[in-house]
Amino acid sequence: MDIMLFHSTYGLRPAVRDAADRLRAAGHEVWTPDLFEGRTFETVEEGRAFKDEIGVDELLKRAILAAAPYSERGLVYAGFSLGAAIAQTLALGDEKARGLLLLHGTSDIADNASVDELPVQLHVAEPDAFEPDDWLTAWYLRMGRAGADVEVHRYAGAGHLYTDPGLPDYDKEAAEATWRVALGFLDSL
Repeated sequence: MDIMLFHSTYGLRPAVRDAADRLRAAGHEVWTPDLFEGRTFETVEEGRAFKDEIGVDELLKRAILAAAPYSERGLVYAGFSLGAAIAQTLALGDEKARGLLLLHGTSDIADNASVDELPVQLHVAEPDAFEPDDWLTAWYLRMGRAGADVEVHRYAGAGHLYTDPGLPDYDKEAAEATWRVALGFLDSL
């Protein structure tokens, strides 16, 4: 499987590279575009300020340019938090997308979004201040109306970015469970 994996608002940290290596070890080809052009951040606030400085339109442009050379292959779009939101936007706009793997995040869905049974898997903490329950319920219903085949996996007590060992949110048990399920999902595509 060809996977385009987008980083969080912290930037292209070692945890993203490690995730890509884990996916490669499972037989996938993975690209990890650096949408922040080498910048990484220690806090979510710093990362958000930089994201706002760049602007969402510019980040999406960078993501599209990174994916464009490979999109004819039928990519699986994946990402962490902010990167998940970017991956979702790209997957919903790419008729050749093979799947969508969302880790720690979702995004708004355009009213006219339409996909043909796109396989989607979401992994989020429970609770998650960035992905509250009412938002996730509305997101799930809208994704279904758009035609996606959605699975949601919640991890009680985990922090927002619980798969990143370099952050305080890290939860080893939840992270390993996420990767087991996610690798099975990718193998099914």
